[in-house]
Amino acid sequence: MRSLELFSGCGGLAKGLELAGFQHCGFVEFNKWACESLRHNFNPELVHEVDVRTFDFLSIGNVDVVAGGPPCQPFSLGGLAKAHDDARDMFPQAIRAIHDLRPKAFVFENVKGLLRKSFADYFSYIILRLSFPDVCMPDGMSWRQHLELLKKIDFEKYEGLKYNVTYKLVNAVDYGVPQNRERVFIVGFRSDVPVDWKWPKPMRVRRTIADAIGHLASIAEKNRPKDHKIVSGAREYPGHSGSDFASPSKTIKAGAHGVPGGENMIRFPDGSLRYMTVHEAKLIQTFPADYTICGKWGEAMRQIGNAVPVRLAELMGNQIKIALEGVDAAKGKAPVKYPFRRREPEQMRLAIEKRKGYDCRKAGTAKKVRRGE
Repeated sequence: MRSLELFSGCGGLAKGLELAGFQHCGFVEFNKWACESLRHNFNPELVHEVDVRTFDFLSIGNVDVVAGGPPCQPFSLGGLAKAHDDARDMFPQAIRAIHDLRPKAFVFENVKGLLRKSFADYFSYIILRLSFPDVCMPDGMSWRQHLELLKKIDFEKYEGLKYNVTYKLVNAVDYGVPQNRERVFIVGFRSDVPVDWKWPKPMRVRRTIADAIGHLASIAEKNRPKDHKIVSGAREYPGHSGSDFASPSKTIKAGAHGVPGGENMIRFPDGSLRYMTVHEAKLIQTFPADYTICGKWGEAMRQIGNAVPVRLAELMGNQIKIALEGVDAAKGKAPVKYPFRRREPEQMRLAIEKRKGYDCRKAGTAKKVRRGE
């Protein structure tokens, strides 16, 4: 199955979909450093470093799934919260991609703030626009007027392009990611694709920072990964306390020094406190250990903080693939079998995978990490 990735960032959602068996046919991303990261980890010929507003989606050809994480600043609790009035609102471009490509399915991720009461009308507008992507806004009409027009459409009687759309607020920590990270996922299936859609089931095991990075304490300095370089200057003050080593991380955010709440700092068992290295943040976001994030520490942390956790993306991708393959099977077509190309480092495996010889809970017994290590 072919997928197109919009607002790709450094590729967290893309990597998860790849592990679920999807074949990428393109990445559309504007940020140069994120594009560099994509070129290092995927086929560089598929990376389109352009403003999505100028991109010709029809040049991609047939696509089964459109995926992406539209910029979250218009809806972020830490932003200006202008929604539709924010020039960074790219949901209209996501809708344009659905209109042009008519994929079997789509999946978009965004911040929890999208569900704020103050955005209720605009969120309803987004859902209805995704439901009826062919019903474009006439010139001179406001989005609120367009919303009222869309509300009057009878889904069952409408004969144009339409999608069954559902959404859910999920916390990544419930799905094997060692991080508290609440995000909204919006999933849609074309109305002529009668799928049996089920959201991924939460897991009983909650992983911690220790589970993800505990093994690093025993690695000699000369053998450490190149992106595991210590950044000094971390300090604690009210509201900026870091994440406890023996607990799931706070939400890794797209920032560096001074990120509110100390989300990008770790407090170790001996009481020491320091910023996460790029390698640590990458593993907490469940990227493979050999995944390359380009740019200096601050830029790399920005990309990681904006990314969808790979593990969560893979689970979402698996469910979408299962749903779509079920339709093919019902039509008498044999579902395509995709090679399962998991290249996860050992520390990314869940405790539930004991049968593979690894219990992630043992990582919590790693040696204490001293300040500066």
